[in-house]
Amino acid sequence: MDGGFPGLGTVVNVIAVLLGATLGMLAGNRLPERVRRVVTDCLGLVTLLVAVLSALDVTSPALADAVGSGVPVLIVLGALLIGGITGALLRIEERLESLAGVVQGWVQRRGAKGEHDHAERERFIEGWLTASLLFCVGPLTILGSLSDGLGRGIDQLVLKSALDFFAAVAFASTFGVGVLLSALSVAVVQGGLTLLGVTLGAVVPEAHIAALTATGGLLLVGIAFRLLNVRHIPVGDLLPALLVAPVLVTVVAQFR
Repeated sequence: MDGGFPGLGTVVNVIAVLLGATLGMLAGNRLPERVRRVVTDCLGLVTLLVAVLSALDVTSPALADAVGSGVPVLIVLGALLIGGITGALLRIEERLESLAGVVQGWVQRRGAKGEHDHAERERFIEGWLTASLLFCVGPLTILGSLSDGLGRGIDQLVLKSALDFFAAVAFASTFGVGVLLSALSVAVVQGGLTLLGVTLGAVVPEAHIAALTATGGLLLVGIAFRLLNVRHIPVGDLLPALLVAPVLVTVVAQFR
């Protein structure tokens, strides 16, 4: 999907969060579990489609010219291995899951107890922090925003917007108006990453961008597998691979 202008993906994402939060506040907890499961499965399948399209950048002529025709797949493999080992040593996935566990605990306590004796201000802040954490931390945030800034389309951010829309419905039904403020967090975080992508696009060769995109595509496969309950791949630990892939292209190109 054509990006139109840098930042359009973030605009779509912000609107999705605002609409989802508004609908959640109006609908409350009326969405049946079976409906949520079907929606998640559909999003998982679409994520897999976007992942395949991104991973096909491994066949980019610019990348083959830079490192050799048989090397791009090895570049991606090396990036995943080095990045994954680094991420595992840094316990990135574990730290993200720890944060997600805190968020989940908040949601479960609020949903199970149905308490209304907390101050409205505390509820507002809790909703903002909860939604901001979930909407701004994750591979789709990084991959989609960079892709938007690099001028490679907003498909990933459109997909993320769909995910965030339904998440906003669920969270707003519990936390209320505080979830609306998370749209500002999305604008700041993703806007900054998009700006970084615009800057990188002016100085990074096409081959490096192709390697980053192909590697990111495989990370999206991991996200799709998680959404479809195929396998819980530690995508968070693999995030450093996005930095390693362009570096490997530079190193290999120097020895050709």
